Amino acid sequence: MLSYLGELAALGTSLSFSVGSTMFTAAGRRIGPLVVNRIRLVFAVIFLSTFHWATLGTLIPFDAAPERWLWLGLSGIVGLVIGDIFLFQAFVLIGPRLTMLMMSLAPIIAALQAWIFLDETLTSGQIFGILLTLAGIGWVVMEGSGQNRNDRDYGRGILLGLGGAIGQATGLVLAKNGLGGEFSPISANLIRMLTATILLWTLTFFQGQAKETLQALRVNKKGALFTTAGAFLGPFVGVSLSLFALQRVEVGVASTLTSLPPIFLLPISYFIFKERFGWGAIAGTILAMAGVAALFLV
Repeated sequence: MLSYLGELAALGTSLSFSVGSTMFTAAGRRIGPLVVNRIRLVFAVIFLSTFHWATLGTLIPFDAAPERWLWLGLSGIVGLVIGDIFLFQAFVLIGPRLTMLMMSLAPIIAALQAWIFLDETLTSGQIFGILLTLAGIGWVVMEGSGQNRNDRDYGRGILLGLGGAIGQATGLVLAKNGLGGEFSPISANLIRMLTATILLWTLTFFQGQAKETLQALRVNKKGALFTTAGAFLGPFVGVSLSLFALQRVEVGVASTLTSLPPIFLLPISYFIFKERFGWGAIAGTILAMAGVAALFLV
């Protein structure tokens, strides 16, 4: 069992993100997606700062070079502020299963952006994986569209999920410029979270919505609890487990096993959110995940 700790950590990452997205969906439907995004960033910074202090000896990596702060800060703004605004709206409109399926496009979009802007190459196997993922997602989306022909929220939710994937992918590409050398990924994640939190709460104060945000938490205790749980499971536990996995198994294996939330969310969405879907949605999801696996393993 000890020899498979890396693989188990990667699977734990997928499970953490699956349950975390469920928590964020439940919270967003109670207190609104914007409130959830603002509050979960604060909790994420608290959890990560504590972990950073316990493992690296400082609450915040102020000793990082300014260039790292620039690139990682931009990554946080694009991925965690802009991208996650779309993501949390999608959670509310189409639920965690379809939203996380759309988010599985993020590594594909990141690979294409790296190919265009960073001169990285794509192998024939990776191109096959991209096409396979697109086919699987297209299958699921078209089946859902057939079941929701008069539901405008479905189309908006799909587009918002795509916007979230683009934001996350662009954030990852930007982060790559700040991750060179032996810099700790824990520090990098904290810089991204901290920058995003400062910007988002600055905007919140200027918009006069800080009091409204805190009042929403006081009024709806369940919404606050779900937001806290989601912040703990996603940005803290999920990211920490993914880093542990990357240290112990090959990048391709870790990336594939951490990309499985759409699979885990099939039973979660069925039993918790009472979502009904056909075998086509299940087959399409598995096909899309096979494409993600091919992207990393081939």
